[in-house]
Amino acid sequence: MNFDPTSLAINIFAGIVGLAYIIYGKKEQKLIPLVSGFGLIVLPYVIESNTILIAVCAGLAIAPFVIRLEG
Repeated sequence: MNFDPTSLAINIFAGIVGLAYIIYGKKEQKLIPLVSGFGLIVLPYVIESNTILIAVCAGLAIAPFVIRLEG
């Protein structure tokens, strides 16, 4: 894992948004925000490229707004 300032900022931002999604998903019993939150926290440790990381994190961040599971 590289530690340049850009990737560090992306990791911190993704972690904050991921934690918020986990808290919201657990409180409201919603699966999509919960899964997106875990993805936002774990994936920055796996993906090395900043460009791909930004794209994946953006997709996970908007997923709870796009995917609606009514049940």
